[in-house]
Amino acid sequence: MFVYLNQLIIARVQCAYVPSKNSHMSITKEDELIGMQQASQAVALTLRQMINFAQPGMTTKTLDEYGASILADFGAKSAPFLTYGFPGWTCISVGNEFCHGIPSHKRLLKEGDLVNIDVSAELNGFWADNGASFVLGEDIHQHQKLVDASKEILRKAINHIKGGVKISAIGHLIETEAKKSGYKVIKNLGGHGIGRSLHEQPEELLNYKSKGDQRRFKKHSVVAIETFIATDSSFATELNDGWTMVGNRGGYMAQHEHTIVVTDGMPIILTAMNEIWG
Repeated sequence: MFVYLNQLIIARVQCAYVPSKNSHMSITKEDELIGMQQASQAVALTLRQMINFAQPGMTTKTLDEYGASILADFGAKSAPFLTYGFPGWTCISVGNEFCHGIPSHKRLLKEGDLVNIDVSAELNGFWADNGASFVLGEDIHQHQKLVDASKEILRKAINHIKGGVKISAIGHLIETEAKKSGYKVIKNLGGHGIGRSLHEQPEELLNYKSKGDQRRFKKHSVVAIETFIATDSSFATELNDGWTMVGNRGGYMAQHEHTIVVTDGMPIILTAMNEIWG
């Protein structure tokens, strides 16, 4: 579950979280790594099983409740519910909904739908996050190319992350790769630090190069890296339900996300068992 960055100065942001300046997770002990691995396993397997369970004719509420049962089996608690009082256990967005979609008994999944599921949870004081977009059944609306681009761009981004690398450089890579594929990035959604709470430092891990951002990834830090790859829009806007976001210029968006530990080499992908890369 990403940080929503409003491009305007407003008095209230429904899904805002302002971490303390020094709030960040750094893996320095074996029990911390084990804790993060366990929380990440819970969200990763929940996401994978929800994707496999989804089928045309099913309501998004049924799918959400299935995910909730898996989290409960792990002893994990829904992060969006705990942190924001989100009206669901997971975020399920369908069609032109970009993110924060509210599970509903009224929303039926259909063949060829572009679906996004974002699963984040707390387990024994550790928090993990992952998400994926996928085409349900046959690709009758030609969304698969967008989904594949999002997946591969996330892979390239993660492969370039290590201690000392500029955060803005990864944002630049994501946007460059999106443009090569004929897509845009959403500029007011970003990845984030995670570990002892849902959103921590470093915040605003953007999908483009933010001028003046001199921050670098730190070895041993834990971050949720996300792609936000879109067909037509560059910003996400909130609907009247106070949660669901869509594109400012319509179209579709694909998102993929892993929780990782930054090292001085290849990152440790804590949520790899979600199998979004197959």
